[in-house]
Amino acid sequence: MIRPLLIALPLAVLAACGEPSSSAKVTKTVDGDSVGVEVTDAWCRATPNGARAGACYATLRATGRDDRLVGVATTAAETVQVHEMRTEGGIMRMGEMAGGLPLPEDAEVTLAPGGTHVMLMGLTGPLVAGERVTLTLDFDQATDVTMEIPIRTTAEG
Repeated sequence: MIRPLLIALPLAVLAACGEPSSSAKVTKTVDGDSVGVEVTDAWCRATPNGARAGACYATLRATGRDDRLVGVATTAAETVQVHEMRTEGGIMRMGEMAGGLPLPEDAEVTLAPGGTHVMLMGLTGPLVAGERVTLTLDFDQATDVTMEIPIRTTAEG
């Protein structure tokens, strides 16, 4: 009973305050240290009807110690992976970062179009500009964070 309340309460507070933020900061104490992650400028790209995949982006900064984004969950897709883009033999390739995304302490790690991103596969419906999608980011050290991410056609909105 407490866990659903812990998830529902922040969402209710965000709804009561107007437009939810595309930023969040979470911290917890691990071995006496304050460990956290700041998430800023989060957004997902709108998809055309019939698209089975979509992508989301943000800027992440670990505080207190190095961390790692180890997973992402949503009900908007059957599968969610953290993907990287790389060039192999002159060909751009995209694939899952099986070990997660390293987040060096106090360094910004940007998830952006054409680079590292969160890939939503098997979408349950289109990602519509102006709407929001709920994502839960799972970190190795910091507390998980659940956010209502705006859907846009571009990074600028």
